[in-house]
Amino acid sequence: MKLVSRFLKNESGATAIEYGLIAALISVAIIGGATALGTSINATFGEIGEKL
Repeated sequence: MKLVSRFLKNESGATAIEYGLIAALISVAIIGGATALGTSINATFGEIGEKL
């Protein structure tokens, strides 16, 4: 019984999951920003290429 109650009180697994979720959200934000920036830069270089 002590083992079960100690297992239920242990929050280290929950903390690891929270850090994993935060890292995943940050990764998604970075990927989205890089994609948008890449598209913008591509359009800018396209315009410069047409003017040349």
